[in-house]
Amino acid sequence: MVARRILVDLLGFTGSRGGTETYVRELLPRLEERLPHARFAALTGRAGQTRVTTFFPGAVQIVPWVGADPATWALGAVAATDVLARRYRADLVWAPANFGPVFRGVRRVVTVHDAIYDEVPGGIAERAQRSVTSLLMRRSARTADHVLTVSHAAAESIRTHLGVAADRISVVHNGSAEPRPQDDPAATLVALGLPRGRPIALSVGNRMPHKNFRGLLEAVASLPPGQRPVMVIAGSRLPDPLSVEVERLGLGRDVVLPGWVSDAQLEALFQVADLYVCPSLVEGFGLPVVDALRRSVPVLANDVPVLREVGGDAARYADATDAAAFGDAIRSALADPPDPATRDAARKWASRFTWDDAADGVAEVLDRTLGARR
Repeated sequence: MVARRILVDLLGFTGSRGGTETYVRELLPRLEERLPHARFAALTGRAGQTRVTTFFPGAVQIVPWVGADPATWALGAVAATDVLARRYRADLVWAPANFGPVFRGVRRVVTVHDAIYDEVPGGIAERAQRSVTSLLMRRSARTADHVLTVSHAAAESIRTHLGVAADRISVVHNGSAEPRPQDDPAATLVALGLPRGRPIALSVGNRMPHKNFRGLLEAVASLPPGQRPVMVIAGSRLPDPLSVEVERLGLGRDVVLPGWVSDAQLEALFQVADLYVCPSLVEGFGLPVVDALRRSVPVLANDVPVLREVGGDAARYADATDAAAFGDAIRSALADPPDPATRDAARKWASRFTWDDAADGVAEVLDRTLGARR
């Protein structure tokens, strides 16, 4: 059989973009096993050149004028990906990080993780940039041969906001990370300076508006000081933009902002956490929710469809747009932890989401699109 060439657009890979990068790191080594007739090549920018080669199953070409900033990434996807795909004689382009080329060219699958830019437009200063990103995503999705996404809630959002027909969208749920418990979590976390003797609530994510971390801080501040947990919010470069809000609300003794944490530190945080809190207004999937449940950590999530889809009956839900109500839900969850049987049921629920199953689904879509008649 003649090998089919798949070019993977990793121009936006920097090592610090959260769930979309976990997605490609987990899937690509598995896809090589499931598509033995395919030869993979990747495009990446300067920020990705030392990182992509650690997991990518094929040749990696650097586009040196693409940096870590979204502007050059977008320009590369629009101006370079299809040109280089033709030069490589690719049979298929896979753009796994929300957008790629915006005109029809080499056959293409794009993974659109969410339509957050349309659902949560942000403040006035952000709307111009977000409107451009939304336009690129819309054009990329509409001109792709097929669209992958990671939840049924995201598929509905893509259909509604990006105008993609339902029969051109395939849902393949993300997987969850295999637990790698630390032998001594306290020692692993010593550099974070966590206060001792208090319940710990954990949340993880970037500082984009839809993550609603300011709403989470308002919820913590609504609690009497003696009932507040230590709220650890990881996932930002330092200085953390949330630090201004922490100071404004007088939460200096109650909130820890450790910035980006290592894989070992994240595992240790899950081990010591009494509660995982997800206040997001919208998500494509919600990987940390599933990762927490898989580690038997109780979860409190905002009551939105996508988080109910991934959390099922294993999580608790409350309205994270109501600071007082969400704060009270945090207090109640910490005061009434689940029993061992409930934790075990939550772990079993989350264990249904595997990267092997995700790789099976993505491979099927890529293979089908390779063989489809245009």
